[in-house]
Amino acid sequence: MNWYRIKTSLVGIKRLITLSDEDKQGCINAYKFFQRMQDGEETSTEDETKAVADYYKVLNNLLSVFDLEKLYIPPQIDDSQGLYGNQLLVEKMVFEELNLNNPEESHLLDMGCGRGRIAHHFATLSGGQVSGYNIDPNQIESAIDWAVETNMSDRLHFKEGNHHDPLDFESASFDGCFSFQAVWPFFKKNELDDHAREMYRVLKPGARYACSEYLLSPYFDWNNQEHATLHKTYLPTLAATQSMYPVDVCAALERAGFKILVSAPSKSEAWPICEQKRDLILLVRRVVRALEAIRMMPAWVEESLDLLQKGGQAWTDAEKAKIADLNWRIVAEK
Repeated sequence: MNWYRIKTSLVGIKRLITLSDEDKQGCINAYKFFQRMQDGEETSTEDETKAVADYYKVLNNLLSVFDLEKLYIPPQIDDSQGLYGNQLLVEKMVFEELNLNNPEESHLLDMGCGRGRIAHHFATLSGGQVSGYNIDPNQIESAIDWAVETNMSDRLHFKEGNHHDPLDFESASFDGCFSFQAVWPFFKKNELDDHAREMYRVLKPGARYACSEYLLSPYFDWNNQEHATLHKTYLPTLAATQSMYPVDVCAALERAGFKILVSAPSKSEAWPICEQKRDLILLVRRVVRALEAIRMMPAWVEESLDLLQKGGQAWTDAEKAKIADLNWRIVAEK
């Protein structure tokens, strides 16, 4: 735990305490919306997108307290490393899958860039430029601030954007694109083709898309009650709206014109790191309760941590049963 991590946690706590009533209620409504979706309620893409934005506006600050600033759980590639160390390892693996010919002259696209920390890592690895977009303006603001603080504003470029809209970039303008648990959990099956075509459009010939994404495993069975119950419990915790099979995503990429080079499970499980964070949340809940008692922390924070804990346990059970994968690997080439 270095000073940067401590500062990030303190900033996250401050933002949680000072959130407006509107933002807090928006987050609560979004979570309830996700739960109704799992109960079978028919929902529109527009309403789903709004719920995701409202939820992430709060969730990104809440999870930053627990060293989850990048908002994804990596596979435990090296058990001597914690969450952050394993994030760096999997990001380097995805970067290498892009197979860049001239890294220092490259321009990459980070789809669902969050706070821009992964984009920063990729720009550091390549020596080139990275552009990113995200639905949450709060996270985009943080990404821009971080680029300024690290003197990389000339190489890191961020803007608000929505997966469901045409990508606001010129055709054939990127040497590669990537995503980490940020793209496929937000599309209905009949929407996959539109985004796959946009990805294909903005890439240069020969460029690759590489990812580490949440997808159902081929063993997941919607007719299995145990599978369905676990899915219903963990999906809102992932702030996701949909769950796709790898075969459906790859089929959409192929229809767009991509050649699939890799479609495979994660190289290691994420659940050990999930359990570490679950235990940390349990510890922090005790502190939060004490702060609630003296009215320094609103009650909804502890309630949110309770939901995260329950969802996290459901995820651990699902991954141990090999019915879902937080870091399914896809590499596709234009």
